[in-house]
Amino acid sequence: MAKIDCQVTNCSHNKSGVCYANCVDIVGSSAKKDYDTACGSYLNRLHYSELTNNVLSSGSCDCLKCTVETCTFNSNNLCTLDNIQVSGKNAEYHTQTECSSFRLRGSL
Repeated sequence: MAKIDCQVTNCSHNKSGVCYANCVDIVGSSAKKDYDTACGSYLNRLHYSELTNNVLSSGSCDCLKCTVETCTFNSNNLCTLDNIQVSGKNAEYHTQTECSSFRLRGSL
């Protein structure tokens, strides 16, 4: 299973729902809801074309950083989940994406 299940189909790193960025950075340090988070690695395919040929590692993205300090799954700026889901249908900017796996610390 891929580390990142990406539903942002117009991202340059997305190939059939799999992320091929060298490293994904989830941002939104004081998020209260999933829509307060964003994928900082998002690049609009209209401007960057297709970037699914990761030259630093073979296969899909396996590096996931997270600066969302309010998320249950954040431990020292790394995500403790085996995989996450990123969404943002028709996103034009990274702020229109979100980590759908976000859970507010203390809400579980």
